[in-house]
Amino acid sequence: MSLTKQPGQPAPPALRASDADRDRVAGILREALAEGRLTAEEHSERIGAVYGAKTHAELEPLVHDLPGGREAARAPGAVGPASTRPYDASVRPVAAPAENLVAVFGGASRKGRWRVGARTNAIAVFGGVEVDLTEALFEHRQVVVNAWCAFGGVEIKVPGNVTLRGGGTGVFGGFEVRANESPDPDAPMVIVTGFALFGGVEARTRRGKRIKRLSREG
Repeated sequence: MSLTKQPGQPAPPALRASDADRDRVAGILREALAEGRLTAEEHSERIGAVYGAKTHAELEPLVHDLPGGREAARAPGAVGPASTRPYDASVRPVAAPAENLVAVFGGASRKGRWRVGARTNAIAVFGGVEVDLTEALFEHRQVVVNAWCAFGGVEIKVPGNVTLRGGGTGVFGGFEVRANESPDPDAPMVIVTGFALFGGVEARTRRGKRIKRLSREG
């Protein structure tokens, strides 16, 4: 039976994208940022569009100019080189929604011994958000923190032996990422992107805090 569209027939519906599809395309963008193919501003703009995309047709333009981008955006469920790799082989990545930390006229924080996901959104409006990764358990090779603030602030702390990269835009405010390169090529990478309006975003390593390899823990 032919699936070719006949005259007068409606066009077939666009193939819906899954969370895994969006995560795969986001991985390509993270690799492009780390390799210098995209600026922090370009990455921030595209990553926001990725998680708002509903179909593969919407995902493809976001990575069409990047290595392997078109193929990864078109093929549902494909596993490409940008797939998330766990820090420890004993832990397998799973598709999961981003964790949201929102502070409006108040504060929000995430710290202590917690399992950090592949994506965290930190949003502060007339308030403050703290994302402390110094004691977190890293299950993913790359972690993206999207920080957005207006008349507020977002502070991100990472262990001293983790790679920290990224950057964002500050308008009547500041966006500072104190980059750090880990000597361990297999160490997790934290990428910070976002926007600050009449506020500030700061990401830095915390001296004396070091991540330990993640083993099986409950």
